[in-house]
Amino acid sequence: MQNIITCYKWVLNEQDIRIDPGSLNLDTSRAKKRLSEYDKNAIEIATQLLEQQGGSLTAVSYGAADVKQSLKDALSRGPEKAIWVNDPDADKADAYVTANALAAAIQAAGEYTMIICADTSADISNQQVPLRLAVLLDVPAVTSVIKLEIKDEKVIATRRVGETTETIIVGGPAVYTVLPEIAQPRFPTVKQVLGAGKKPQTELKAGELGLKPERLTPKRKIREIKGYVVTRKNIVYKEGTPAEIAAQLVANLTKEGLV
Repeated sequence: MQNIITCYKWVLNEQDIRIDPGSLNLDTSRAKKRLSEYDKNAIEIATQLLEQQGGSLTAVSYGAADVKQSLKDALSRGPEKAIWVNDPDADKADAYVTANALAAAIQAAGEYTMIICADTSADISNQQVPLRLAVLLDVPAVTSVIKLEIKDEKVIATRRVGETTETIIVGGPAVYTVLPEIAQPRFPTVKQVLGAGKKPQTELKAGELGLKPERLTPKRKIREIKGYVVTRKNIVYKEGTPAEIAAQLVANLTKEGLV
């Protein structure tokens, strides 16, 4: 029987973020939050393994109070229960703090056979949290996984390495980071969405996880985040025959060093 844990993050919808062209500051005032798109793939493959093997599946997340809004969506996608670590300072957290909080929550939850995370998140995308989590839990980390199977109580992971693949057989608990191609996220049905509201949800306060204050203090401090705006030349070719216009285009591209 598998006892699977899948971690996910509640992030700003990047499509709602605007950039001020003058200051390049990010305007997130109208941005809503959603499950990280990459985490949906991780939840999906974890759910598929649960359906094939039986056992249990727990979704774990860390964030501020608004993470509570994400639980119903996460649970509607397959997990049987959810654990969320509530930290009012989560918006300032880095990978160090996030991994410490998730590890403490997972340890408090009890035994597990595998932890499935997305290879990266849709916002910061630093690819650190799963690896830090594996170190804190003292288990192996298997990264860039594109296929997961379980046979004879062993996990067979196929991972992408450059233009090739590598197959690894794991016989104990481990952290797996999966690439988006591993599984196509399902669209929850109305019944699944309604049923998600009845599934167990456990809130843990970050300050009650037994972590020393320094373990919840970020190592990294962000001074500012700026967007970028591409300035286009907007050259329009109107005069001449198609051949002459093509020649003008090639000449300008050559001048810019693009061909």
